[in-house]
Parts: sequence; structure tokens; C-alpha cells
Amino acid sequence: MAAAAPIRLASSSSLTLVASTCSSSFIFTKFRSIPHLRFSFSVTTAANATSGNSLLFCSRRGKRMAHTLAKATLGLTHPAEIESHKISLAAKDIDLVEWKGDILAVGVTEKDMIKDENSKFQNVTLKKLDSQLHGLLSQVSIEEDFTGRVGQSTILRISGHGTKRVSLVGLGKGPTGSSSSSSTSAYRSLGESIATSAKASQANNVAVAIASSQDLTPEFKLTTASAIATGALLGTYEDNRFKSEPKKLPALKSIDFLGLGGGPELEKKLKYTEDVCSGVILGKELVNAPPNVLTPGVLAEEAEKIALTYSDVFSAKILDTEQCKELKMGSFLGVAAASENPPKFIHLCYKPANGSIKTKLAIVGKGLTFDSGGYNIKTGPGCLIELMKFDMGGSAAVLGAAKALAQIKPPGVEVHFIVAACENMISGTGMRPGDILTASNGKTIEVNNTDAEGRLTLADALVYACNQGVDKIVDLATLTGACIVALGPSIAGIFTSSDELAKEVVAASEVAGEKLWRLPMEESYWDSMKSGVADMVNTGGRQGGSITAALFLKQFVDEKVEWLHIDMAGPVWNDKKKAATGFAVPTLVQWVVANSSSSS
Repeated sequence: MAAAAPIRLASSSSLTLVASTCSSSFIFTKFRSIPHLRFSFSVTTAANATSGNSLLFCSRRGKRMAHTLAKATLGLTHPAEIESHKISLAAKDIDLVEWKGDILAVGVTEKDMIKDENSKFQNVTLKKLDSQLHGLLSQVSIEEDFTGRVGQSTILRISGHGTKRVSLVGLGKGPTGSSSSSSTSAYRSLGESIATSAKASQANNVAVAIASSQDLTPEFKLTTASAIATGALLGTYEDNRFKSEPKKLPALKSIDFLGLGGGPELEKKLKYTEDVCSGVILGKELVNAPPNVLTPGVLAEEAEKIALTYSDVFSAKILDTEQCKELKMGSFLGVAAASENPPKFIHLCYKPANGSIKTKLAIVGKGLTFDSGGYNIKTGPGCLIELMKFDMGGSAAVLGAAKALAQIKPPGVEVHFIVAACENMISGTGMRPGDILTASNGKTIEVNNTDAEGRLTLADALVYACNQGVDKIVDLATLTGACIVALGPSIAGIFTSSDELAKEVVAASEVAGEKLWRLPMEESYWDSMKSGVADMVNTGGRQGGSITAALFLKQFVDEKVEWLHIDMAGPVWNDKKKAATGFAVPTLVQWVVANSSSSS
């Protein structure tokens, strides 16, 4: 990733992963297999819930991060085996005061919390619940100044009722009535709050309701249930593979949805949510994995595993160094030249088992599993070298989306998932400042900063994607620190000359609850990228670093292909949780589904 200008004195560089070299004397080894975290979903009515005829959906038990290393792992680090954990989601058509279990969580807006002159709730649902609790709910909300703001929550321990605890979770101003990212985020936060409360109290079963669910349209109820489920499932998940004493599995076994509909439509929506969450978890694990574990070869094997598991719709092609040379990928191979771990060019292809193809898409992800910065090495406070394992966040999003789509199986769309995976190291064989690289489309690049390596790998990956005959390309990269400075840690920047493609991807992000912001492709800035001896340099001046990086990538995209670049350097990582976010997987999945026949 190109470092932000205030952090580095050099011109904008590229997002960097830190790893350690491996001795050539290391032996071959295999990782232990890790079962996939499992969720099961059911949609029931009150009647069949009573009779036990609930529909149940179980995810495929998959192995997670089962790697074969080319060399033994530096530090002898191997991910531990994690037992699978199953959570059942059920939609039940019963009154919330009749529900029995460990925690009843109610999402409330600021409007829902308005009280009358007697300090009693005006909201019908809260009034009924408060009556059952003999006024305790209204009393506590006043004492704790709980007004329903986003981020507020309170939980009461009660006895003598069907539920052991009642929790109120603030939704702020409430839904807009559409699938905006702000509404989706609010309901996802409700799900995360449920997961947190369940962990703290070791709850086995939880129910969730919305105080004003009667005001939601049937379609928005589906969106709401999906967002809550996403927050709860991802909030329950913890990545403990590299801890010597992994925490116990969560106690949570079931989540019931009250007043949010039911039937086949909700059943389908919850299954879709499960599939997307499995992709997000894969994305998180890939980014979280240390660079001495996640090498280019290991990343390629993760891709092959997806193709093997879902061979009915997926095929894989992994190119080695010699094959990349045959394709004249000098830009990609220049970055990889210094590493002991050989590069791998990953190409997964999704094709529906039946039906005609109406659209061909490509998703390209930056795959720097380790980036020292090369001879422009990252040094000094703020260079983030200790976090640079997330420099392959783009490729993690690509593979996470691939896994999710393999389960969803959208019809009528062919998707190429492409990653140029390598490490950017320092050695006598490595790329030097001043070197000139020749990309696979024949264009020459003067390297004026070896820490702007991500765009060099993407150059050949984009040329390759165009050669697959695709209609549209979305690439993702933790490309520039400048984008973090501009948009902060929660928003990704997008760059494109296609207004139509920008609308598509932004619409997908709003459904997914992820934040994107379109930045300009200012052509006049290209002057800073001109070289006196080659077609271009690989990085411009300190100003507008994210824009010049996008302009660089544009040089390797066929003019007939619609293309959009996502700079996800900010939201790839959560500093507070010290872990990956799985960012962009939900957006990519939604974008592909929107381009499929199922959306027609």
C-alpha cells in the first residue's frame, strides 16, 4: 500500500505486508485441517415450532485453512484445530411476551422511547412488555437515560417470566424505509449487540424483535432480518487459531426472529446470509493469518480448495513463474523477484452448471502476502509495517466472495476471480529503484519507488482479466495510505470512468451495509506519472496519491471494458478489535447477484 504523505517523505508507496524469509533448508509440511464454523438456519411458524417440524438448513462442513506449505513455516507456527459451532436461526410468529428463553432483545428507535405524561411508553410493543415487567423497563430506561440512540444498550436480569433477561438496543432515528447502508449498519449493530450479550451471559437461546416492526414493509423486514443475522453470526465468530489456549466455543445455539415475517422468502434470505457470512469469515481468516503462514503458495491452495469443493461451478488455474514469463508478466514478476517464496498467479472461474451466460465479470484482488517495501523499505513510526499482513486484503475479498457465490450459485453470470500473489522482499535479485519493467500489454514502467508494488502486480492482473473477454471488472486493493488520510478507516474510495458501473457497485454496497465514496479520475494529474525513459513511473508526487494510483491502473484496462477500482486500505482492518473486517465480500457478492439472471 502506498503510504500516506504525512507518514512518509518518499512519494506515495504501496500497502505493505510484513513477513519473514524462510530458510531453504526447511522441509515440506502440511497444516492441520480446521473445520469451518457452521451456522444452520430454520424458519418456523408458531405451530410447527411447537410440533418440532422446523425447517433446518445446515451449511456444508468445510475445512478451513488446510494448507500445504512449500516449506516448513517459519517459527513452527500452525493454526490450531477449531471445533465447528452451529447456530440455528428461526423466524417465529408468536408474541414477544410469550417467548421463553435466555435473552429477549428488542431494537428500539428514539421515537419508540417517547413516553407519555405518566412516564409510560407510547409504543404498543414496549407498553405491553413493560406491563408484563410491572413498569421495570420504563423505570430503568429513565434511570439510565436510555433514549434509543445508536450504540446505546441496556439489559435487565428478571425472574418469574418466560425470559431470563430483557435487552433494549438503540437504533437511532430508525430505518429510512430502504436498504441504505446506514439502516443496514444499525440493524447489523443490533445483531452484534445480541452476540455480545450472549457471550457475556453464556446464553443458549436469544430472541430478537423490533419495537415498531409493524411499520416495516415485507421487503424491508427481510433486509432487517438479514442484517441482524449477519451482525449476530459475525459477532459470535472469533479467530482463535493462533492462540495457545483457544477460548471455549460460544454457548449460543439459536436465535429466534419475532415479528419479522416467515416462509420461503425469509428462509432463502437467511440461507443467503449464511453463505455471505462464510465468505466474510474466510476473508477475515486470510487477512488475520500471519505472513509466515500465509505465503503466495498457501493463498493459491485456498483458491484450489474452493474449486475442488465446488467443482460443479468452479475451475482453477494456478500459473507458476515460468507460465507468467510466457505471458510476459514482467511487472508482476519484477515485484516477486526478491522473495524465496515463488509467486502464484491465481485464476478461479465460476460458471453456472446450467443455462446461458448473459454477463461476464472479473474481480481482481491485490495479493501481496508480504511487502517489506523493497529497497524503499518501510521504516519509522506510523509506517504500519507491523500490520502489513493486510496488504493482501483485496485477494481475501476476492476469495471470500468466490466461496460465498459458490454456494449461492447465481445463474446467467460468469465470474473470473484473479489474484497475482507474491511477496515484495529485499535481496540481490530484487527489483531496484530505477529499474524498468515491461508489463504484459507491452507498456514500460520506470520503478521510482519499490514500495508502490501493488499497482505493479495489478497491472498484469488487469491485462489478464481483459483477455478473458469480460464485460466489467472490479479490482480491490489496499493500495494507498493517501486514501486512509482522505476517507478514514471506515470508507473505501472508488474510482471509475463509468457512471453506470459506479451506480451498480454503490447500490450493492448500500444493500451490504458497506461504505464507499467515489473520488475523481483527474486526468491532469497524470503529468506527475510521466517518465523520461519509459512510458510511465509507478508513483507520482505526494499530492493526490490515490488518484494517480488509479490513473496508473487505468493504463492496463482495455477501453472497451467497464472498470472500477476500490481502494480499501482503510476498512480492511479494525484497529479497535486488532483484526480483519472481511470488508467488500458482501458488496462483491451483491454486485454479482445483481448482474445475474436471478435479478431479472
